[in-house]
Amino acid sequence: MAEDLLIVKNLKKYYPITGGVFGKEIGVVKAVDDVSFTVKRGETLGLVGESGCGKSTTGRSLLRLIEPTAGEVTFDGVNITALTADEMRRMRRHMQIVFQDPFASLNPRHNIEKILEEPLVVHGIGTPAERKKRVREMLEVVGLSSYHAQRYPHQFSGGQRQRIGIARALMLNPKLIVADEPVSALDVSIQSQVLNLMQDLQRELGLTYLFIAHDLSVVRHISDRVGVMYLGRLVELADSETLYAHPLHPYTRALLSAVPSPDPDAARERIILQGDVPSPANPPGGCTFHTRCPHVTEECRSVRPAFQDVGGGHFIACHLYKA
Repeated sequence: MAEDLLIVKNLKKYYPITGGVFGKEIGVVKAVDDVSFTVKRGETLGLVGESGCGKSTTGRSLLRLIEPTAGEVTFDGVNITALTADEMRRMRRHMQIVFQDPFASLNPRHNIEKILEEPLVVHGIGTPAERKKRVREMLEVVGLSSYHAQRYPHQFSGGQRQRIGIARALMLNPKLIVADEPVSALDVSIQSQVLNLMQDLQRELGLTYLFIAHDLSVVRHISDRVGVMYLGRLVELADSETLYAHPLHPYTRALLSAVPSPDPDAARERIILQGDVPSPANPPGGCTFHTRCPHVTEECRSVRPAFQDVGGGHFIACHLYKA
């Protein structure tokens, strides 16, 4: 059984809301509210949910690109939430991120060679000649050619730019890559190429992924386990096959009922959720999903459900199911 590479406990990220003449704090936006999960070495954990549910904030908080408000993140046996800025900088050699927008995340003034060399320069790795050699090798690994090194980001297609983003994340031989919606800005045909590339690299290099996306079919294709987020909280977490075949949480069922089926004759029941997603600045009491849940009870309105294992590593935060 693979050991846990990443352990996230009770992670929170609150943003203050200020108002009045003196800019006093009058409330908080609970972007991530008490999230806990683990990622095993060599696996892909998918994180899905609607826009604004806190997926990307979770990914950035555990890398401390955004400082978490509370909680503990243990990476490869080290509590990184307790590290100083210098210690965290050194730790980032082992944990990298692929951003959602492949154009905005690449400096338009630098050619690809300089962009890919930068992580090596920052961490003082190799001589100039060795760094240039590493750039050429990494371009070949992600399916580009060494002559592309002298080009600039605007001279590439979206799919090629995302490959460059993946190459940059791989320059330091990391153990963990947080992929923040890496294919959502790409055409469907290019999406499959990038996903297949990521899976090939995972097998060859022994990578571990936290794969953040809102497209459930993409997550199913690449993930070993899938976590579903709603309004800053995890509501369900299970292995991919179980979650897609037997979803338990009413929110997960509604999400999966909206995924298009390739079979036009397949009979499906579409679950339409009533109402809008509540504001994270003023989330409902009890279960945050109770305002839209078709199975709501009085307990749901007043008591927050525990996120617990109901059997076989299937975690759920719902009063309908008791461990």
